Amino acid sequence: MMILPKKMKPLLFLISQMAIFALFLHLYGHNSNSPSTTEEPKPMHVLVLSSWRSGSSFVGQLFGQHPDVFYLMEPAWHIWMTFTHSTAWRLQMAVRDLIRAIFLCDMSVFDAYMKPGPRRQSSLFQWENSRALCSPPACNIFSRDMIIPRAHCKLLCSQQPFEVVEKACRSYSHVVLKEVRFFNLQMLYPLLRDPSLNLRIVHLVRDPRAVFRSREHTTEELMIDSRIVLGQHWEKLKKEDQPYYMMQVICQSQLEIYKAVQSLPKALRERYMLIRYEDLVRNPIARTAQIYEYVRLKFLPHLQTWVYNITRGEGMGNHAFHTNARNALNVSQAWRWTLPYKKVSRLQKVCSDTMTLLGYQLVRSEQEQRNLSLDLLST
Repeated sequence: MMILPKKMKPLLFLISQMAIFALFLHLYGHNSNSPSTTEEPKPMHVLVLSSWRSGSSFVGQLFGQHPDVFYLMEPAWHIWMTFTHSTAWRLQMAVRDLIRAIFLCDMSVFDAYMKPGPRRQSSLFQWENSRALCSPPACNIFSRDMIIPRAHCKLLCSQQPFEVVEKACRSYSHVVLKEVRFFNLQMLYPLLRDPSLNLRIVHLVRDPRAVFRSREHTTEELMIDSRIVLGQHWEKLKKEDQPYYMMQVICQSQLEIYKAVQSLPKALRERYMLIRYEDLVRNPIARTAQIYEYVRLKFLPHLQTWVYNITRGEGMGNHAFHTNARNALNVSQAWRWTLPYKKVSRLQKVCSDTMTLLGYQLVRSEQEQRNLSLDLLST
């Protein structure tokens, strides 16, 4: 047995420690580059922020028909219909918490707003507008890359258990929610700063005169929502004054949301995109391409064909809350030949600041209103 001099022992110990350290670095470097430990990209979370009758169902479908998107339409409806005698202000934190949970695919959040007992995915408000709930893994009738009509989805996929909603949500790269029940941006700041979310906001606005006209045709359907928004003012107002007060609240909220964005740090401002409905229907292919690029979605050929066809149909659409083929450009201008100028004039007084800021020019006479060659949209 060879006996080493005492002076050699510390040197050999040092060499052995260096060898162990080098081996550790090699193994660590090998494992860190291994596919099994590579982090999956975080899903993209998109909130389509709008108001009733602003074209948000159409924009929701631009997302909902994409094969990479899990989409739900107005999930906060469940909160508002549970607390119909409350106010929008009192419910806003519950709405925000619901939205966050859904973005993270935690569907147990609905337990507080649905009847106890067995539920199906059809328990969700307007669930049939979600292509993701009509294709695998939620429902195996249709493939993911199909444009799925809501009527077919409702007929063939309504009996799936509620558990498939969460399973489906977790299988997509994008989770998109369309919501009309936020009235300020400050309530969304915690979501914008939440490290567990990768949030983008698409803020859809529409000419208040067109919104007003559309609301006139859906007064009964929107009655509960209007009472929640107006709160105690509802009973105090004359019936003929209620639509104008409601529009004042809507216009003011759109104005405040847009202004609030301007004061955000640049990094947060980049998470916000403003889109006018009129710009979208004038050039649907180009505008949709911009929206998709903003949220990192590919504008697939079959979607381009669908967008082209859905915005160039005949007539004005046969159902107020369904997205079907219609002449979208004519729909956006319908207020100009259907609303009496007296109503337009009064509405412009309560919404003038919002209209000016968002680029909607006021009409000063009935002649200007009826003159369709006069462009009322500022660039």
